[in-house]
Amino acid sequence: MKREEALSKTIWTPPPVDARDVSRASWTAFLAWVFAVYDFILFGTLLPEIGTHYGWSEAQQAEIATYVAIGTAVVAFLVGPIVDRFGRRAGMITTVAGAALCSGLTAAAGNAGQAVLVLVRSLAGLGYAEQTVNATYLNEMYAALDDPRMERRKGLFYSLVQGGWPIGALVAAGLTAALLPFVGWRGCFIFATFPAIAILLMTRRLKESPQFLLHRRIVETERSGDKSGARDLARAHGLDYEKHGAGIRGAFRGRALRSTIVLGLSFMLNWSTIQVFSVLGTTVITKVHALSFQSSLVVLVLSNVVGYAGYVAHGFIGDRFGRRNTIVAGWLLGSVSFLGMLLAPSDFSIVVALYSAGLFFLIGPYAAALFFIGESYPTSIRATGGAIVTAMGPIGAVIASAGVTALLAHGGSWKEGALYFGVLPCLASALLMLFARKGGEGSDK
Repeated sequence: MKREEALSKTIWTPPPVDARDVSRASWTAFLAWVFAVYDFILFGTLLPEIGTHYGWSEAQQAEIATYVAIGTAVVAFLVGPIVDRFGRRAGMITTVAGAALCSGLTAAAGNAGQAVLVLVRSLAGLGYAEQTVNATYLNEMYAALDDPRMERRKGLFYSLVQGGWPIGALVAAGLTAALLPFVGWRGCFIFATFPAIAILLMTRRLKESPQFLLHRRIVETERSGDKSGARDLARAHGLDYEKHGAGIRGAFRGRALRSTIVLGLSFMLNWSTIQVFSVLGTTVITKVHALSFQSSLVVLVLSNVVGYAGYVAHGFIGDRFGRRNTIVAGWLLGSVSFLGMLLAPSDFSIVVALYSAGLFFLIGPYAAALFFIGESYPTSIRATGGAIVTAMGPIGAVIASAGVTALLAHGGSWKEGALYFGVLPCLASALLMLFARKGGEGSDK
């Protein structure tokens, strides 16, 4: 008992965070995500225009989207281990800088050929990885804030940040409609560079999360040869010493294995739907319902307003009824909505209503899903586990793009492609999520 009392007096404790630190982290993460999504969605939105400019066929455009998705998955996966090694703040700086670089280079990459464009667009994986970094960072910052209100509503607060997805898509669609006739598709990408640079400056004021500082202190103490001190430090803060320094292998061992497999496969399937109905949404709308390109942009603007409401709603519901059940119900309803859109008559109001409902239930649950991932892994592998899971998303996009490409090449239609690689995977992802652990079971908080 005396030894434990002595330890409690001398043990190292990470510096606390206050409401201002959490607010600054939330706003920075939100803005970074908005403009990462703006760049990410912009490519899919403008792909028909880029293809027309360079004379690429629909099959060539789908092939390019496939290779870009592969590159995005590789880059996004690499970010997780970096964040667990060097810190959450370093991850924010890296991903924001990468998104800015990707936007700027895209404007010039087309002239260098399809291969160079694919390489440049693969850097969008840095922007895409922001959702993993944000979820990891904010999960830890919210948990570190000594505020009962935050504990009860952290899913809702995170939903406001992750809601940057529909807002980013809204910005992409709205600014494209406004700027495309005047500055062309290159100008739209150049515009995305400047906000990202401003956000990069904001990241310099961020604090590192206390959980990561503690994890790093434990690892450094162990590497100095003081394993007993490292073990005492971990135990003093209620942590499992054996979980620290686990690396990538840790995500495939013990209790983390189930989370990695179930969540990873669910994301892969669901991102097939994301690729079809969100990234390539303008193409699906114009090909299935013969709406004009400008009309399809209007549909995207209206539907993404509803999409943001979906984030907030699912974040709120997830706090009260459990994030896993919220995700399952949302994706089930999303699959039904998109099926209705494909089968409905080509009436503008009907298409808008069903497409909006589909996005509400497709992307809204990600407010719960990304936070759910953070709750499923301990601090030592939280970003790595999250990166593995979210990197499976672009793999699903690759499968969707490759499948649609093959279908079109053999005389199939976009309606068939949207059904096989959009509606059905969404349904399958919802059913698979039923096998995930309840949130928090794999976390050390």
